[in-house]
Amino acid sequence: QVRLVESGGGLVQAGDSLKVSCAASGPNVYRLAMAWFRQAPGKEREFVAAINRSGGRTLYADSVKGRFTISRDNGKNTVYLEMNSLKPEDTAVYYCAGDMAISSAPLYSDEAKYDYWGQGTQITVSS
Repeated sequence: QVRLVESGGGLVQAGDSLKVSCAASGPNVYRLAMAWFRQAPGKEREFVAAINRSGGRTLYADSVKGRFTISRDNGKNTVYLEMNSLKPEDTAVYYCAGDMAISSAPLYSDEAKYDYWGQGTQITVSS
């Protein structure tokens, strides 16, 4: 059973930086392409960023491009989302998700493509 556990959320001020982590455990987790999604109160869950198995390819939502960086440490089975220049509109519950993909598979922004989900971590950005 694949398990994803996020950590590192919290309350920050606008302009601050924050780095959240997602630890994966279970069989074949090295095959997971990983992504971050977020859901703000009263809104649908939206794509933030994705990274392939090796870490050599990434994909970002336009709203975070240039501010957020997704990375992974395969030795630790952990994916990170480093967020800079945070804005109040970044306030949301952030979820990591995994797609048991082949190495050449494209990266997806569609949450339906992801089979595994963490429980989420709250990030609140005050103005």
